[in-house]
Amino acid sequence: MRALALHFLRLDRLTTNLAGLAASLALTVAVGAGFWQVVSRFLLQSPATWSEALVRLSLIWMVFLGLSVALRQGALVSIDIAHRYSSGRMRGVIETLTLISNLTLMATLLWFGIQMTQRVWFQEMAGLDISISWGYAAIPVGCVFAAIGAIAHYLDRRNEELDAAI
Repeated sequence: MRALALHFLRLDRLTTNLAGLAASLALTVAVGAGFWQVVSRFLLQSPATWSEALVRLSLIWMVFLGLSVALRQGALVSIDIAHRYSSGRMRGVIETLTLISNLTLMATLLWFGIQMTQRVWFQEMAGLDISISWGYAAIPVGCVFAAIGAIAHYLDRRNEELDAAI
């Protein structure tokens, strides 16, 4: 069982780093497109039609990819006080319930995210002339990465703030 956990943690290291890098890139794209929107609107007096849609799309991807990093570090849906003042079996119960809650949320978002992505496949995003499903695809993709991060956090808990307080 420990060997399986080690393999899973190796997978997590790869996927979390990939998701974090992609989320950072999405933020960079959003900042660049937002900057161009301001320049084109106020300096050139000719607003770009694509920049606002690209900012929105990039921020959606950034949030859903960044979710995996937050879950991996225990920074989301954290029950800090209950975790801090519990020990032994009760702490294990709290960690298990937190994992189950996170996985239930991710499974629900995955299910509906896939359905929404398929429903809007033929609709175009104004300004970018691409399928709006590219925006909705961030939901299921991000949920897969987030579930991996949540499980990895359960197997190898890393939360320096909580650990230092104990």
